[in-house]
Amino acid sequence: MKYSTTFFCASVALAAQATLAFVVSPHTFSRAALVDTVENIQLTRPSPLFMGEEYAVEQENNAPKKQKKKKTPPATEGETPVIDVSKLDIRVGVITKAWEHEEADKLFCEEIDIGEAEPRQIASGLRAYYKVEDLSGQRVLVLANLKTRKLMGFPSHGMVMCASTEDGSKVEFVEPPVDAKIGERIMVEGYDGEPATENQVIKKKMLNDIFPDLKTNTDGVATYKTVPFLTSAGPCVAQHRLANAEVA
Repeated sequence: MKYSTTFFCASVALAAQATLAFVVSPHTFSRAALVDTVENIQLTRPSPLFMGEEYAVEQENNAPKKQKKKKTPPATEGETPVIDVSKLDIRVGVITKAWEHEEADKLFCEEIDIGEAEPRQIASGLRAYYKVEDLSGQRVLVLANLKTRKLMGFPSHGMVMCASTEDGSKVEFVEPPVDAKIGERIMVEGYDGEPATENQVIKKKMLNDIFPDLKTNTDGVATYKTVPFLTSAGPCVAQHRLANAEVA
């Protein structure tokens, strides 16, 4: 009975609207529009406007309750990346030019070919151990993924790897084999990951974690945790086979 009353009231209201629309604008009103409007009335869920306050309260109580949104748990942090020698990009190089730094009595300035389009400019604190004439043509290992930094005004982009005694009384170049290719990356068996970026090396202070495990063995071979530095032509060795020395 309630639905019949609703339909009647709705029809009367719509008829009134249609009559008013026709009177106001007979050229724009369409009978089809009126039919379409009536057909779209949802008798299965009549509006509380026609059913009274009691029905409105009933419908509100029966309305499906909104489900509370579940809070998304915070994302779990990934595992801390392993920092080992594979993060270092150590390359075979050769010094093509060297000169004494004009303002620093401990520094050499060098140009080193490591297989890139242009030679690397690197400053090394080796004047107490080598003469400048000894450097040109010297084959070396270069730690290449370091950011450029100025050493007494000279932009140094990388580090020449050397073996040294704990007290610093002896320092020697770590040399690649004669047949190793310029630009070849030094590998350590069991540590085959991709090198870190220059920013990552500095930001994560990787050298602090890796350098303590770089040493020469009793034969003067450079190692990481006793595993040799290797090229395609063989291991890398301290120039005069300085044994049990730190490598940096």
